[in-house]
Amino acid sequence: MALGPRCGAIRACGRVLERAFSLRKAHSIKDMENTLQLVRNIIPPLSSTKHKGQDGRIGVVGGCQDDSPSAVHEVEKWLPRLHALVVGPGLGRDDALLRNVQGILEASKARDIPVVIDADGLWLVAQQPALIQGYRKAVLTPNHMEFSRLYDAVLRGPMDSNDSHGSVLRLSQALGNVTVVQKGERDILSNGQQVLVCSQEGSSRRCGGQGDLLSGSLGVLVHWALLAGPEKTNGSSPLLVAAFGACSLTRQCNHQAFQKHGRSTTTSDMIAEVGAAFSKLFET
Repeated sequence: MALGPRCGAIRACGRVLERAFSLRKAHSIKDMENTLQLVRNIIPPLSSTKHKGQDGRIGVVGGCQDDSPSAVHEVEKWLPRLHALVVGPGLGRDDALLRNVQGILEASKARDIPVVIDADGLWLVAQQPALIQGYRKAVLTPNHMEFSRLYDAVLRGPMDSNDSHGSVLRLSQALGNVTVVQKGERDILSNGQQVLVCSQEGSSRRCGGQGDLLSGSLGVLVHWALLAGPEKTNGSSPLLVAAFGACSLTRQCNHQAFQKHGRSTTTSDMIAEVGAAFSKLFET
């Protein structure tokens, strides 16, 4: 059966679009693999000669029923032993507690300690952006609602929901090139100069506590990336590489756990997958 000129043109156009889509998909997969290789470059090798804590001591500032007025002083004693600090999981918004967290963040910055800020730590930053303004060893990990609140607080206006890449870039720049990780269907990362997208397959099941897994693993990877230096990240920002690694790991854990548990998947199920997911992504 002969095709008319219009039908032939439509089919040809379809083939062009199909090729273009395939090329974009292949390019995206190649970019993902190239960035994952940078993550592999920063991971220190295991060795029987190493001792506990040699590859990183990570502190977590989270929720606690005690509310000691000397908390900042007590935590300051530990800071010299820490390589990175994670602030926010389970923290809460008690005024006295947040004042202590503010003091701990100031003390950490004075010691040049990398900080990962999540959950209610982001609430504090939205109230006082100056806390991390220009501190380039800070990484913020907001979800959609937390990002919107931060964006409005820092840029004095609503984010552009049609331009996620640009919004993350602008927030990072407005904060003085602090690394920002907007969590979502795809994780969008920026240090104010570069934008990365992590689209590692996860699942449609989002369970409470998943962000804690991301921020905790990010604390470790940030230390490893800064220790390795830009020569191991091919000139890319070590913090961006670390963030991409943590996002990929969290998504892979989510994917593997969902394959086993489906709708009943919890973060505990994801944690059980950390070893296998890490091996699949970074050791093969």
